Amino acid sequence: MKKAIFWKTLAGWLLAALLVLPAAAQGQGAKQPIVGNYCPYLGEDYPKNVYWGDTHVHTSYSFDAGVILDLGPDAAYRFARGEEITAQGGMKVKLIRPLDFLVVSDHAEYLGITPRIKAGDPVVLKDPVAQRWAGRFAKGTFEDVYAVFMDMVTSIYEDKELIQDKAIKQSAWEYILDTAEKFNDPGNFTAFVGFEWTSMPNGNNLHRNVIFKEGKAKAGQVLPFSLFDSEDPEDLWKYMENYEKKTGGEVLAIPHNGNLSNGLMFPLTDSKGNPLSRAYAEARARWEPLVEATQIKGDSETHPVLSPGDEFADFETWDKSNLMGTAPKEKWMLQYEYVRSALKLGLLIEEKTGANPYKFGMIGSTDTHTALSTAREANFWGKHVGVEPSPNRMNVPIIRSKVDPKLSSFGRDMSAAGYAGVWATENTRAALFDAMKRREVYASTGPRMTVRFFGGWDFAGADATSPDFVDTGYGKGVPMGGDLPRASAGKAPTFLVSALKDPDGANLDRIQIIKGWLDKKGKLREKVYDVALSDGRRVGRDGKVRPVGNTVDVANATYTNTIGDAQLAAFWRDPDFDAKERAFYYARVIEIPTPRWPAYDAKFFHIKMPEGTRMVTQDRAYTSPIWYTPAN
Repeated sequence: MKKAIFWKTLAGWLLAALLVLPAAAQGQGAKQPIVGNYCPYLGEDYPKNVYWGDTHVHTSYSFDAGVILDLGPDAAYRFARGEEITAQGGMKVKLIRPLDFLVVSDHAEYLGITPRIKAGDPVVLKDPVAQRWAGRFAKGTFEDVYAVFMDMVTSIYEDKELIQDKAIKQSAWEYILDTAEKFNDPGNFTAFVGFEWTSMPNGNNLHRNVIFKEGKAKAGQVLPFSLFDSEDPEDLWKYMENYEKKTGGEVLAIPHNGNLSNGLMFPLTDSKGNPLSRAYAEARARWEPLVEATQIKGDSETHPVLSPGDEFADFETWDKSNLMGTAPKEKWMLQYEYVRSALKLGLLIEEKTGANPYKFGMIGSTDTHTALSTAREANFWGKHVGVEPSPNRMNVPIIRSKVDPKLSSFGRDMSAAGYAGVWATENTRAALFDAMKRREVYASTGPRMTVRFFGGWDFAGADATSPDFVDTGYGKGVPMGGDLPRASAGKAPTFLVSALKDPDGANLDRIQIIKGWLDKKGKLREKVYDVALSDGRRVGRDGKVRPVGNTVDVANATYTNTIGDAQLAAFWRDPDFDAKERAFYYARVIEIPTPRWPAYDAKFFHIKMPEGTRMVTQDRAYTSPIWYTPAN
């Protein structure tokens, strides 16, 4: 009897819910439909996720790596997806977390030659030079392998292609394309098609990584462009333009290691020595929307000579020579090599020509030649096979100068860097590529911090801590990589920035905003502002901030997160703004001190590091800039 009463009562409640409640919701039985939508997220189409990847990985298909490396593009993709790989030296290695995307960027010059020679590929061995190299490889001595390597390097340095068979290039490119298609998994993992153009006139680095938006169907209609085709960047841009006209696809190029260009990477003249024209500036800005600001061969954000007032400027600095160690670095070269200086030069060139050639976003990548994209201090596999983890890698040359031993760089100089953070709507080739084109990206020296940066005219202090921070950023301003709209009279630009630590990494020390501008007198200027500080610190009256502290135990290669903050955010208004002056702004996020990778080596191998080896670091991230241009 009681059960019957229960079920009748329940049925009554359900009937009330179905009949009475909808009527009440419409206003006591009114027939009018509900106006508007309850869900506040409808119509949002801005990026919600940051995707992490590496746009600069070499495998055995690169001539310089392939002489001693057997891991090809297949292994590179598997490793980036999170699989355990056996490295060339025999040790197993795995990432702490998988990457979201990867570009295998093997050198266009002699693409795929070495593994095919080793495999006895009859297509390759028809060439007499390849036969000679095969004989050297068969002997297997260090001297013979090194002789093959030097043959290739010398031919590249002298711009003399020794193997010109188009069928060999086509065969290697087909494999690169097929492998990228095999591992591309839209929504889960993106495998981009790409290559590296390896121009280095007189040993000065002008390298670019070229990335295609599409896959084999379009990228397969061309062959990679090499320095044997031309060593001038302008000709690379023409190749890219012709590709887009021919296929309807899209392509971009990313310069790297301006720090090893001896003043050539960000010049005031073109490759013919003429002053930069508007056409040059527009072409470079179109085809090179990004720059690789940090990688294994040094950090290129800025240099202490260029930024003497910046206490964090001297970070992983490589400034001895050019890429080949054939010419020493001179001070005048530095302003044409580093990213912050180039951003300032861009303002000056735009003032004169009406276009800015150096309007680029920033990313990091590794430039590894091991096929293994590792940028974590505790898991760093080095530049090439010769400097994989071992007791001896500290003194192995990375740049071996025949001109002056003082110009050489060694294993201990390597930087465990970096990665690219990309704000995109989804993990696909199209979405990631579009984000790169609009420069909504940032560079990390290794840690995967989550960083947002917005600029506008109407942000308020409360916006920095609002739960609607991102909505407000897009609704009232522009994200990193964007342009501030025209200035409102009497207003100064405002900015929102937030950073969240790597979930498996160190706390944050601070957030800074770096401003560069062209003043009324035509002088290029810069200033660093501390806008968010951990542990309740404040900027002193002298403009300085006390250090965050240091918990690093070098002997045990450990640190603690007892200092710093897990998250920082700030609202900032430019106190020095002049509406008539061109300017750019970017954010720099700095971690607390942690052990640098040699500390982990010293502990694992029970060795003493060479004198002068840096054992502590402060990893960081750089956002792409936001630009301001006067109305006139």
